[in-house]
Amino acid sequence: MVKPKKHLGQHFLLDLSIAEDIAKSLRLESEIVLEIGPGTGVLTQFLKELYPEKLKLIEIDRESIAYLKQKFPALINSIHDKDFLQLDLNELGTSRISIIGNYPYNISSQIVFKAIENREKVVELSGMFQKEVAERICAGPGSKTYGIMSVLSQAYFKAEYLFSVPPNVFNPPPKVDSGVIRLSRFRSIIPDCDEAFFIRVVKQAFNQRRKTLRNALKPLLPEGFKSDVLQLRAERLSAENFIELSREIIDKS
Repeated sequence: MVKPKKHLGQHFLLDLSIAEDIAKSLRLESEIVLEIGPGTGVLTQFLKELYPEKLKLIEIDRESIAYLKQKFPALINSIHDKDFLQLDLNELGTSRISIIGNYPYNISSQIVFKAIENREKVVELSGMFQKEVAERICAGPGSKTYGIMSVLSQAYFKAEYLFSVPPNVFNPPPKVDSGVIRLSRFRSIIPDCDEAFFIRVVKQAFNQRRKTLRNALKPLLPEGFKSDVLQLRAERLSAENFIELSREIIDKS
């Protein structure tokens, strides 16, 4: 059996019913279902039944890879010894990818940001996160956990918090609760918007979230620029509000 490795952030899920629910969480049609960090294959066993021709696994733990090849011989050619964060998704040779996994908590935020950066290919992402991160991704305006990741995720994906998972169903048990979410892409491009500038506005606003937008965004605002939302703090604006504000700033610059 594979031994969980702390430096890889491995916490192996033991509850099969939870694993099955995660496997069934994908909704959108895709050409590839990419499982990140399959570990001992508790999620893989359900995914291979649901997506026998589409499933690909990406894993960097050599011990896990050897175990997975022995456990799932039919998937040998679909198991890739790679770091997802370093993977060029163009190598997969497809335009519609679904990502799923019980993600290592130490890189889960980076996985989401990579999905956002590759939104033209990634149509859906679901799986297990540290509960705090899961809630942050799905949080709405006005929430204390609402931030950069919330806005950038929700600018392109519908974010849904599906259910919570207690620590005692893992080996070893993590010190925190977990949460399962689904991100379903509804657009890959924001019409009539300088998306690089939009991202810059969001980051600038939340990096000084205690200030009003008028003060937080001062370096980006053209002289004499006026908007009712500038009296608010970043946490009060939805993704659509930020998009519209970015458009107005560009138009007046």
